[in-house]
Amino acid sequence: MGLMEKAPSPVLVLGIGNLLLSDEAVGVRAIEALAERYELPPGVDLLDGGTCGMELIGDMAGREHLIVADAVLTGAAPGSVVILRDGEVPALFGRKISPHQLGLADVLSALHLTGEFPARLTLVGVVPHSVAPAIGLSEVVAGSLDTVVAQLVAALAESGIGVTPKEGNP
Repeated sequence: MGLMEKAPSPVLVLGIGNLLLSDEAVGVRAIEALAERYELPPGVDLLDGGTCGMELIGDMAGREHLIVADAVLTGAAPGSVVILRDGEVPALFGRKISPHQLGLADVLSALHLTGEFPARLTLVGVVPHSVAPAIGLSEVVAGSLDTVVAQLVAALAESGIGVTPKEGNP
């Protein structure tokens, strides 16, 4: 490791999404909201994973806790927030539920093969209302953003990481 490189933090909060496809952007918007509302202590990395390809394998490898925010297609009502942990996550991605699931499933499979799978995995998913080309979240999904951020904070707390609200945020 060179002098300029730093070891990855134990916890990665990864937002996945395509900003051009309406509610598909919810994972990215969720980590932006987390960063706007809270001071995150050392030991936590935030990453906009875009549409999540194999290029993220290095960022995801060997983490103690990987927390992913993404749009998920579960058949529940649009705007529903779904929390999945550890073994539930790869099973869910085997059922074609996320527009990026191929990328995320491939990366998770590769991490299993290399022995670098995160010790803990939490997926905070939101059921999209629309994934049509449009910039901005639908009203129903935008309305679930506070719940998603609260679930990201709860997932961090499960790893013993507390966050501090920034001034002006509850």
